[in-house]
Amino acid sequence: MTSPYLSLPGAVGDSVALHYGSPVAEQRALDAGNAAVDLSHRGIITVAGADRLSWLNSMTSQHLLGLAPGVATETLLLDPNGRIQHAIRLVDDGETAWLLVDEGSAAALTAYLLKMRFALRVEISDVSDEFAAVLAFEGGTATAALRELAPVVEWADPWAEVTRGGTQYAHGDHAGADWSAVQFVFARGDLRRVSRAVSPAGLMALDALEIRAWRPSRVGDVDERAIPHEFDWLRSAVHLTKGCYRGQETVAKVHNLGHPPRRLVLLHLDGSEGELPIAGALVFKEGEASDPEARPVGRITRSALHHEWGGIALALLKRSVAGDITLAVRGGADAADPKAPVTGVIAAAQEMIVPTDAGATRSVPKLKRL
Repeated sequence: MTSPYLSLPGAVGDSVALHYGSPVAEQRALDAGNAAVDLSHRGIITVAGADRLSWLNSMTSQHLLGLAPGVATETLLLDPNGRIQHAIRLVDDGETAWLLVDEGSAAALTAYLLKMRFALRVEISDVSDEFAAVLAFEGGTATAALRELAPVVEWADPWAEVTRGGTQYAHGDHAGADWSAVQFVFARGDLRRVSRAVSPAGLMALDALEIRAWRPSRVGDVDERAIPHEFDWLRSAVHLTKGCYRGQETVAKVHNLGHPPRRLVLLHLDGSEGELPIAGALVFKEGEASDPEARPVGRITRSALHHEWGGIALALLKRSVAGDITLAVRGGADAADPKAPVTGVIAAAQEMIVPTDAGATRSVPKLKRL
């Protein structure tokens, strides 16, 4: 189903617009709360029935029992080893729980939920073909204009603060402290009038703002080995004392006794060449990126040109990499291939998100030896 946003002047993209001809100007408008992003390529699942919240609570990482209507939260579906399978933005309207998920996730998550319902009073529906989301930030004219169009439901991103039962690894002031993104769900038939009500901004604008706010994305940053601790996702999507759920043992063990094997950092990129690294580009210690035999210490997950900060990127590094050293990123189209020829190097300075000492919050008493 083609989004009406793609028919707007200057739209560039396939399923949704990456930009409308002025990515940096769109980013400024979005950041100020005066533009909206089309997220109609993402999935939406509804779960109705009397047991919906207790059932979802038993399977995912967030505490959902007694969730009040209209209160937005975020939860993760993990595999038995604690690896992230789905990131779920959830809001309940009093009768139905609305699950907003990333592109390509709705079908697989729906199939899993259908298998797990057993005899409980729940009704699961993939309504991605009927409803779509649009995102805007508070502080300007966009959210008020979208509310006037009577959305079915809205989800206010909780990333700005540590939620009840969560914890934060990042030290000092958090880059996402002013984060105020809201997703508004509309019937797809209403998207045309929605697209005309607020100035549009493309996905590139949202990507840049998410990177600057250290805001993780399942599609953008998560790979098959990822656990929540590596992204500081325990601040908004994990309740550490809620009880058992799949993957909970890994969450507790890493947080209490161990350390996440990797850590997310923000990289400030040297902009002298005007190049941004591709997703998956390899990261090295300074001075080693030009060596084809050098071993990488991490990889880029997302990069963008920020309207104030210039070239920035999120990267997953090995925990052992010191937080005060300068790094370098391989550039070029083959930068994610360790065997490809080195065609360019981008210097990068770290901004700490997940510190090297994250985790190990409980000390294990040493037993006396006879």
